[in-house]
Amino acid sequence: MSGTLSYPIAEVPPSGVRHRVADGVYWLRFPLPFALDHINLWLLEDNGGWTVVDTGLGVRPSQKIWKGLLAEQLDGKPLTRVIVTHYHPDHLGLAGWLEQETGAEVWISRGEWALANVICDSPEVDTIERLRGFLGGHGLSGDDLDKVAGKGNGFRRVVQPLPSAPGFLSAGDVITINGDDWAVHVGCGHSPEHVCLYRDRDHLLISGDQVLPTISSNLNVRAAEPDADPVTDFVDSLKALRDKLPDDTLVLPAHGLPFRGLRARVDALALHHDEQLDRVQAACRERPQSAFDMLPVLFDRKLDVQQLMFAMGESIAHLNCLMQQGRVQREQVEGIWRFRG
Repeated sequence: MSGTLSYPIAEVPPSGVRHRVADGVYWLRFPLPFALDHINLWLLEDNGGWTVVDTGLGVRPSQKIWKGLLAEQLDGKPLTRVIVTHYHPDHLGLAGWLEQETGAEVWISRGEWALANVICDSPEVDTIERLRGFLGGHGLSGDDLDKVAGKGNGFRRVVQPLPSAPGFLSAGDVITINGDDWAVHVGCGHSPEHVCLYRDRDHLLISGDQVLPTISSNLNVRAAEPDADPVTDFVDSLKALRDKLPDDTLVLPAHGLPFRGLRARVDALALHHDEQLDRVQAACRERPQSAFDMLPVLFDRKLDVQQLMFAMGESIAHLNCLMQQGRVQREQVEGIWRFRG
């Protein structure tokens, strides 16, 4: 699914060590305790200090790495600004902690900030009840439903403290970092208002999770917006980004290696989701299907509890997309939503 890509920077930096990838731009790699086992942060020289894009998961091992970075990897200069691409915990998780530790300003889009607060404010019992009702209504049941819903509000535990008073970024904004202009592009689908940063002078894109080299970002339907169509939102915003930026752009993603071949990658991602939609529609033509029934159609591997939650959201997303396109119809049968082609 990678398209025709090139990887000009094959050396992966060890955790806690910066690695130069462009003028004034350094790669930091932090571990994650998931199947997706790392996140890339981007450290930018900034007028006598530093700006970092994304923060890592809000857990003590990541705090320890950051303490080493602040003490040994910043050339004695302060961290003055934190830019968060989107609300997910591996990106937002340590923003509030870094604000407290360093006094750095935090910047994020309004949509991401609003959703982060909504999730953090949700009581544990409400989160569990909402997950059980929503995913149960799409066919998840028994021990699987108990395990997924039983995770509760895990988000809140790995993003607090939230930043106290962040600044807000919008599409079309320009951020000046070390005398360079970085244009703000906003994508959606993976999250509400995902910030990407583009430096025109050397065609450099910090893409977060919006464009990844080897996997598609998770497209999740949440219980609060049960009829959302993140597949269409994601593909449309990717194509808009592809049409704005040159193909020789060096993409600095949140996961995987930096790469060139933006247009090929966007086209491959769009094709991937078209193929997924076709597979789901074909299954729904054979017999009415729930989102749970679609998991083996969309995923060819065994799913752990966390992956199962994301997979259910993605399955619902593709069914909702087909429903919006008029390619399937939905009906509730014995409390379960079933889709037929």
